Amino acid sequence: MSPVHLVLSRAPAGTVRVFPVPDGGTPAGQVAPPERSVSVDEVAAVVTDREAAARARGEAPPRWTWDDTNRWYPDLLRAAVRVDRAHDLRLAHRILKHSALTATSALATAPSGPWDALEPAPAGPLSEPVRRAPQPDALFDLVAAPARAGVGNRPDGPPSGSTPDDLEPAAELAAQLAAVEGATDPGRLRLLLAAESAGALVAAEMHHAGMPWRADVHDAILTEILGPRPPEGRRPERLEALADRIRAALDAPPTLNPDSHPDLLKAMQYAGVGARSLRKWELEKLDHPVVEPLLEYKNLYRLLTANGWHWLDQWVRDGRFRTEYVVGGVVTGRWASTGGGALQLPRTVRRAAQADPGWVLVVADAAQLEPRVLAGMAADEAMAAAGQAGDMYAGIVASGAVETRELAKIGMLGAMYGGTTGASGQVLPRLSAAFPRAIALVEDAARTGERGGVVTTRLGRSSPRPGAAWDEVQAGAFADAAGDDAAARARSYTRSWGRFTRNFVVQGTAAEWALCWLASIRRRLWELGPEPDVRPGLAPAPFADRAHLVFFLHDEVVVHAPAELADAVAHEVREAAAEAGRLLFGDFPVAFPLTVAAVDSYADAK
Repeated sequence: MSPVHLVLSRAPAGTVRVFPVPDGGTPAGQVAPPERSVSVDEVAAVVTDREAAARARGEAPPRWTWDDTNRWYPDLLRAAVRVDRAHDLRLAHRILKHSALTATSALATAPSGPWDALEPAPAGPLSEPVRRAPQPDALFDLVAAPARAGVGNRPDGPPSGSTPDDLEPAAELAAQLAAVEGATDPGRLRLLLAAESAGALVAAEMHHAGMPWRADVHDAILTEILGPRPPEGRRPERLEALADRIRAALDAPPTLNPDSHPDLLKAMQYAGVGARSLRKWELEKLDHPVVEPLLEYKNLYRLLTANGWHWLDQWVRDGRFRTEYVVGGVVTGRWASTGGGALQLPRTVRRAAQADPGWVLVVADAAQLEPRVLAGMAADEAMAAAGQAGDMYAGIVASGAVETRELAKIGMLGAMYGGTTGASGQVLPRLSAAFPRAIALVEDAARTGERGGVVTTRLGRSSPRPGAAWDEVQAGAFADAAGDDAAARARSYTRSWGRFTRNFVVQGTAAEWALCWLASIRRRLWELGPEPDVRPGLAPAPFADRAHLVFFLHDEVVVHAPAELADAVAHEVREAAAEAGRLLFGDFPVAFPLTVAAVDSYADAK
């Protein structure tokens, strides 16, 4: 029978070693000898042969195991080889190192090493070594984030100059399998690691295939809004005209640069505008002729800098927009992206995302994902019932908890994000009475965070501890000479971390649901097979004649599909959502309805 894992490891002289690891790992955590060594050029053939042989025997394909999906899979995709299953050691290590379910494992208690400092590689060729400076995680701009284990100048950090080539993937896999086996709930972690690794495959495939993007349409959008493309270093006509209006309203010289915030604020002070900042909400309160052109300028300038002609030149090639998704790039497990702003595409430019001739974009998004996830986590039957008919907020109104849909939405967002004042604070007690299990779950998570404790998602991703800055502030509040300011600061830090942990359990579990959704969609689309006699799209092999994922945004996916498969794809995407719900919550009756549309342009989906 084929091993569950086939580990790929770099070896000297440009070769790759292939380690077979059977189910359960090697005895006593030992590392099995490599089965064979092959050249870099032979890796694609080895993968193809092994997967074909497994299918011919009626077995599950092996789980290809490597240090980082982005260091191996892009080359396989360029060779038109699709991997069925994978285990990403870098992503798995980060989860297991910090999960409360594996806190006593040898992996979690070991000193920090190269695996802790390994950063995601860009989607480059296998033959190119990767050296990237580690960066700490961000924690939603709350309390200063603790450095990731092994990052920075910590005495227990990794050796200076360590690279991915210093790693021993087979030994790391043995340590990970042992950590999962000894976890307090191995099943949850196995699902999380499989889903996280499947997400890495999806991200690489979306980068490879690219989002269909019409550069000519994008240019026309910019020209319509900003004016013709200007020479390098010049403003578009519309922005230049607004800059002149801003100068005139402030009686400022023609040298005033509206892009310089300090100069603009100084000019506004001289003109008696009374603005302390350039924030939109503050400007809108002012009664001055400069406000209207300034707000319009800021809006158009944002389009120019975020998605203007420079963006088009840099990120759109061969009719495709390609960004690099960072799986688990946010501490809760949500994705991030590097370059191109894929997770913040404004509606203004979405008209340029157009399907190839004879193809469509199937766009699906999950309605009220986080409240539904909260209902499932808490096993709150009343709250789950409120979402059965479709609109959960309307269901909350129908339950009698609140009078309007808007109050239901404000109250639920407050419960999940820590809103305790205004309308949210007034509604929360009524929601707590109607849905006690759900509200108690987030309240308990908040109290745990306020004590400096750790909370854990449904499948086992745990929050970081607050870190040194939080500890110092708390200790300062109890010092002999501590005054009211120190106590107030400590309370502020405590509440901030409580808001973070309150949302961590919900947002993190929603990210796990989305990973399972993506993995199921990926499998189902491939099983649909190529559409016979279809006009091939412009995506590269192996997706030229198959429906494939091209975009993901937290609770929304876009599939590029032959028009003949639109209905079948919509069905599979819905079935995948139901499957993700069952994987996380079993037979608990929480529904995950989708809005699905097959459109020619992404802008037409909503």
